[in-house]
Amino acid sequence: MHFPNIRIVLVNPQGALNIGSVARIMKNFGFADLRLVTPRTNHLSKQATDMAVSAKETTLKDAKVFDNLQDALHGCHFTIGTSTRQGKYRQELIEPRGLSTLQARMDDGKQKMALVFGPEDHGLTTADLDLCNCFVRIRTSADLRSLNLAQAVTICLYELSRDDLSCQQQEEVREKATFEDFEAMITHMKQTFNTIQYLNPQNPDHIIHTYRRLFSRANLDPREVIVLHGLWSKIDYLSKFIPDDIS
Repeated sequence: MHFPNIRIVLVNPQGALNIGSVARIMKNFGFADLRLVTPRTNHLSKQATDMAVSAKETTLKDAKVFDNLQDALHGCHFTIGTSTRQGKYRQELIEPRGLSTLQARMDDGKQKMALVFGPEDHGLTTADLDLCNCFVRIRTSADLRSLNLAQAVTICLYELSRDDLSCQQQEEVREKATFEDFEAMITHMKQTFNTIQYLNPQNPDHIIHTYRRLFSRANLDPREVIVLHGLWSKIDYLSKFIPDDIS
């Protein structure tokens, strides 16, 4: 049981014990690609290596460190963020048991998927979640909603690694646009919307969030991203002929 096409991303982790525990959990379930975004501790410290046990010479030692989440997600086709909170920008919530279904859809050995976990003290920010296609939430008691980071990773990796052969047989594998291609399309869209004064200058990101969610749910393939680029380019061209005094 190995999952070379899945990466585990820890954003701004603060505890060496948790990082070491995550490395061990990953080895337990057959995952090897660990990525750390601006960790607040040394992931190769004694505390971390002690907790990693036999994973210290593999998963932990080979972990890659990045300055930002965008770089850590480079090359991904589908990204899942973890969140305990709901809101208008966090509506595509799935249960952990749904992770194996997503894995089956991506399981052609070529497409990359990332599972992103936030820091222990406050979780992923809205800006982080903007970079995710959907969110997974582990249901807990209202008395204490947040889980320890390593515990949350354990639950998700267990569910992610469960065999779902019936789903694999039924779901057609479909190529998806890479993270960077999707983000380039979003950037182009925002520039175009600014040009035609479609966005509210007081809160330009409000409508962009909505379009992000819409296109994330669509799981765009490379051709669809190119088609959208073409639409934005056509709007850019036509906007040159609009008089400046038109409101």
